[in-house]
Amino acid sequence: MTRLPLIALAAFGLLAPAGAALAQSPSGGAPDSAVTLTFETGAQTGAVMVALYDSQAGYAGDRPVGARRLDVAAGEVSAVFEGLPAGDYAAKAFHDVNGDGEMNVNPFGMPVEPYAFSNNAVGNMGPASWERARFAVSGATAQTINLR
Repeated sequence: MTRLPLIALAAFGLLAPAGAALAQSPSGGAPDSAVTLTFETGAQTGAVMVALYDSQAGYAGDRPVGARRLDVAAGEVSAVFEGLPAGDYAAKAFHDVNGDGEMNVNPFGMPVEPYAFSNNAVGNMGPASWERARFAVSGATAQTINLR
């Protein structure tokens, strides 16, 4: 089984450190919103890697405002991003079922581990578009995402 090269992981936006700083409000006001993403997984092993984006440019350019690693084997299934300014956000995630820290792919470069996007959006020959994956955040916002 081949593995996705590091540049491809960066393209998926999941190389940001888990404690990546969250964006400040463009108006200078205090960020007061939070996003909770809960993942439904088919396996209880490995980890879910999730990245959160606050703009179409960030989503397309792989510049997340936050990233988390959830230890599924230890029962972690929710990622919380706090201190966010209100606005539009989108998430990309994959389930590292075997816990090797990488999204495994077949010889043709197709993922063999489950992945998903916010809104359970589906891509067409690639990641889901910003338009399909984005969701409005104002105050506490929650989504359940099915990894498939």
